[in-house]
Amino acid sequence: MSDTSVSVPPPPYGTRLVAEAFGTFLLVFGGIGTALFASTRFTDPAAGPGVYLAVALAFGLTVVVGVYTFGPLSGGHFNPAVSIGAAAAGRLPWRDVGGYVVAQFVGGAVATTVLTLLGTFGPDGWLARVQDGGFASNGWGERSPGGFGMFAAITAEIVLTAVFLFVILGTTHPRRGTPFAGLAIGLSLTLIHLVSIPIDGTSVNPARSLATAIYGGVVPLSQLWVFLVFPCVGALIAGYAHRALFEGRAPHADPA
Repeated sequence: MSDTSVSVPPPPYGTRLVAEAFGTFLLVFGGIGTALFASTRFTDPAAGPGVYLAVALAFGLTVVVGVYTFGPLSGGHFNPAVSIGAAAAGRLPWRDVGGYVVAQFVGGAVATTVLTLLGTFGPDGWLARVQDGGFASNGWGERSPGGFGMFAAITAEIVLTAVFLFVILGTTHPRRGTPFAGLAIGLSLTLIHLVSIPIDGTSVNPARSLATAIYGGVVPLSQLWVFLVFPCVGALIAGYAHRALFEGRAPHADPA
């Protein structure tokens, strides 16, 4: 999510992948851990706005920390949709996207695995309860905190991921960017969660969605395709649109 000077060579590709894995681990562990520990059932209406606010802030804060920690190494994507959107905008070579995505999926899956291991040392029945509740997975219908349907989830994922990418691409622009990009990106993710947690639990990140669905049971896995496909659709729209409307010159191709 952050750009380095074109005169400074980027870190080795392997280093960037490790940074993406660690950053995604931090994001998923912090955000999903808050969701699981703040409420034993993420979709329980009794959880209320207090839990939603805590989860939104957790995701936003982990992004802020991750961007300033790992951004100078890899760009601080921590999200396959961000990597795809960055490539569409000309900020990341397409040849690098596959490795980024794999590293992000691995980092997210390791995070939820660690949370599962922590759950085995929790109160009796705690892990079974959170898994029966979907393990903070995204979803619609019976899996939606507010009872929203599939098309509401699809629309929210496209629109909000596109908004997220516009914030990222604008604040990390090589000429017009700001040293406070990490803060702006984290606050925008907090806002996105406040808007869409009641709709589908908020994805805008396929790595986050896969990481929870693998422990969430049959229904989250059956609905996972929406949260793999449509954040990427929103990212592609934003990436190509930003490149066409706001770059004003050949896009910056620095992989960071």
